[in-house]
Amino acid sequence: MNTTTTQVLAQAADINPGLAAIGFGASAIGAGIGVGLIWSAVISGTARQPEARGQLMGIGWTTFVLAELVMLIGLVLFFIAQ
Repeated sequence: MNTTTTQVLAQAADINPGLAAIGFGASAIGAGIGVGLIWSAVISGTARQPEARGQLMGIGWTTFVLAELVMLIGLVLFFIAQ
């Protein structure tokens, strides 16, 4: 991360220290909801077309990783802002 981004995050944390915690909480809740929706869709699709299970699982794992990355980015930004 460059110094400009770090300075902006530090200034945001100085304005309201609780804002970083709220941001991390929102990213964690959003990731949890996203993961639930992803696997719900994979289960429904597999129930409707069992022969597409392999393709659905690949898509499910890929989108699962992307949803979890959102939460990890929020966690990293939370610790940077502290």
